[in-house]
Amino acid sequence: MRVALAQILSSSDPSRNLDTIESRAREARAAGAELVVFPEASMAAFGNDLHALAEPIEGPWATRVRQIAEEVGIAVVAGMFTPGDAQRIRNTLLATGPGVEASYDKIHLFDAFGFKESDTVAPGEAPVVFAFRGLTFGLATCYDIRFPALFAANARAGAQVQIVCASWGDGPGKARQWDLLATARALDSTSYVLACGQADPASRGIEVHDATPLGVGRSVAVGPKGEVLDRLDGAEGLLLVDVDPAEVDAARATIPVLANARLD
Repeated sequence: MRVALAQILSSSDPSRNLDTIESRAREARAAGAELVVFPEASMAAFGNDLHALAEPIEGPWATRVRQIAEEVGIAVVAGMFTPGDAQRIRNTLLATGPGVEASYDKIHLFDAFGFKESDTVAPGEAPVVFAFRGLTFGLATCYDIRFPALFAANARAGAQVQIVCASWGDGPGKARQWDLLATARALDSTSYVLACGQADPASRGIEVHDATPLGVGRSVAVGPKGEVLDRLDGAEGLLLVDVDPAEVDAARATIPVLANARLD
């Protein structure tokens, strides 16, 4: 299956971001992709009033993403914000398209590097995988990539491909950590890791003056033996990767870390 990673730079306007999703989805489909992945916070960039923007998973923003997927004939994974508890929202991934309807609420909240996501975001409770055209995909969001147990749980639930949607904050060593973690999670789970991040604001001349995580780019596709298949730089762009379940089977036969793990 061909999968596209659409590295975009979300604006503060959800409607404008829907236009970007539509145009990139059409570009991905024209390139032969059956699934297109967008970053965390595709609905609206961090640093905006996310409480005011949050909508239910059945609301108008998600409904329009579903319409785009149907019109284009492609499955879409995109980050949005949904209502949470009384004080907080949830950081949600929507997966939708032909025969696909799933959502994942980010489990591990980014209380690190001077940012405290848990002040405004309620955590999710459980891993989520979904099946699409003979493959099973696991979902993860940004800071989740630092927690190998989630990726192993997704793999044990059948995931051959791990999708990571991110808005990875910049800082000393952060891009190197992103690269390393994507490779490590592929090896931990003997799965493809398809990690799609927000583009680097600096690629458009935008300066970031605080700890708001707006992205470093560097979307990457990693094979199930930890080999980097392709990577983008900081600018907006589309990465195409062909995933083959036989490669996952071969990796798991050669490096049976899932079978050998001591869960007791």
